[in-house]
Amino acid sequence: MPKRQTKLQKLQAGTSDVDGSEFDRSRLTDYLIYLRSECHLAENTVEAYGRDLDRFLKWLGNSSVTRQTVQSLSTYMASLRGEGLAPSSVSRAIVAVRTFYRYLQLEGQVKENPAELLATQKMWQRMPKVLTTRQVEAFLSAVKKSDRFWARDRALLEILYATGCRASEVCSLRLRDLETTQRQLRCEGKGGKQRIVPLGMRAIKAIELYLEKQRGVLASKQVPEAEELFLSRGGRALDRIQLWRLVKIYARRAGVDPTISPHVMRHSFATHLLAGGADLRLVQEMLGHASIQTTQIYTHVEHSRLKQVHQKFHPRA
Repeated sequence: MPKRQTKLQKLQAGTSDVDGSEFDRSRLTDYLIYLRSECHLAENTVEAYGRDLDRFLKWLGNSSVTRQTVQSLSTYMASLRGEGLAPSSVSRAIVAVRTFYRYLQLEGQVKENPAELLATQKMWQRMPKVLTTRQVEAFLSAVKKSDRFWARDRALLEILYATGCRASEVCSLRLRDLETTQRQLRCEGKGGKQRIVPLGMRAIKAIELYLEKQRGVLASKQVPEAEELFLSRGGRALDRIQLWRLVKIYARRAGVDPTISPHVMRHSFATHLLAGGADLRLVQEMLGHASIQTTQIYTHVEHSRLKQVHQKFHPRA
């Protein structure tokens, strides 16, 4: 049975259901190849840009990308806000369109980049969701030995909070990335950049238990064995959707907000480190942020929390 094409693969093959001219689709295909081969962007980033531009071409209909103006692009961005997209999603859409036009400039297909004048969204208009330390403890304790893959799931949740790694980074961890004697692991982040992240003893013990009790059984279901650390029940690498579902299941069991995602554990990791007095630059390094400005949001989260505590308990607040 032939494999089902992803939307991005259809887009690159020219078989997507997007509107727009065939010439624009061809430009987009070349642009995505350029992002991979010349810019060396991570596959997740390329896919995200592909989805953003897929949406853009649908909105254009039969109008060509070369005929757009600042006004028309502003109208498009306003339509995204009207759809209720998060500020971060609108910001990424602006970047995707802007870099696409920059590519067309390099190729000599447009003289000016109308997207350069688009106003950027203010990032983080809503503070990122963060769990309290008590909620984190309840969440990590939600895995029970009666659960089918309890050792794997416990190690998985411990890793999320112990390292602050992104869901995609956790899913792509390989056995050789783990160094329990050094109490650290090697993580590959956006753009293929690698970083070393420390591990606490609770995370290490959970991983060692998983390796002893369950990983070998799961790995034996595939020949050759998968290299990834965390495996599905079929012996393949656990993917982000499966990880997302597991987080939802244990959050609901722990009585924590069931709308949380793996990224909430990343937010909690950073906020709790800063609350404990960690240096902002070190937190930036552990998170793999390219800019310190991205990490600074967590200082605002902590300040916001302290303000709430002050208003609630101070007699003259």
